Amino acid sequence: MNNAKSGFTLARRPLELRFRTLTLAAREWIAPDFVRVRLTGSDLAGFDSLGADDHMRLFFVDAPTDSVEELRAAPSREYTPLAWGEDWLDVEFAVHGDEGVAAPWAATAPLGSVVGVGGPRGSLVLEGEPDGWLLAGDETAIPAIRRFAARIPAGVPARIAIEVRGAEHELALDAPVPVEWIHRGGAPAGSVLTEFLGALAEADRPGEAPFVFVAAESSIVKPGRALLERWGVDTAQAIVKGYWKRGEAEYHAPH
Repeated sequence: MNNAKSGFTLARRPLELRFRTLTLAAREWIAPDFVRVRLTGSDLAGFDSLGADDHMRLFFVDAPTDSVEELRAAPSREYTPLAWGEDWLDVEFAVHGDEGVAAPWAATAPLGSVVGVGGPRGSLVLEGEPDGWLLAGDETAIPAIRRFAARIPAGVPARIAIEVRGAEHELALDAPVPVEWIHRGGAPAGSVLTEFLGALAEADRPGEAPFVFVAAESSIVKPGRALLERWGVDTAQAIVKGYWKRGEAEYHAPH
């Protein structure tokens, strides 16, 4: 068991739950099945997201609503805020076919379309400096991985592994270490990342008491927790979660 003392904590911070109505202002395809959109509007005044793994809820409405109740009745999904300013917010979407409501909207909604945003209602904030990092996930975890990677100081041991369908689905990601792209081909999402995590031995642990973030299809949770046990990482010092669940469009990642 690893008894090293970590140099960081994960602290919960509440945020005021607010609902905003924004406009789709721009769309940029980052990879064949990955798109970044920019939402704009004066409602964004005061928006904040303290944790890299934060979730906000997007409400896909047909037109501006007259009440929060009407907004909350619309179809919705949870996403990680990527970047924002006083009157803009960038969000990235993994787009696989035309299933569900969020991906088709991100891929095809006309510029000027209205969308609601609720939250984040709270944050899990990494405070301090880990002596090592492991960031691992599938396409849905890329925004959170981007935000965590921006925290990694140069020279600190780190590994970043992301599962995508193939080489053509790799994308640019700023990080102090090269990203290890894992290709699943026609295998089920998360299966190849599971193999990657299962092959990591104690000797592969970056640092003595690293921060570990693992997020992908919900089947990743068990191998992710098994890795924490092998590495002697306290579950309270890590984030391991299923961001989505195969066959369940309404699944919400735990907070």
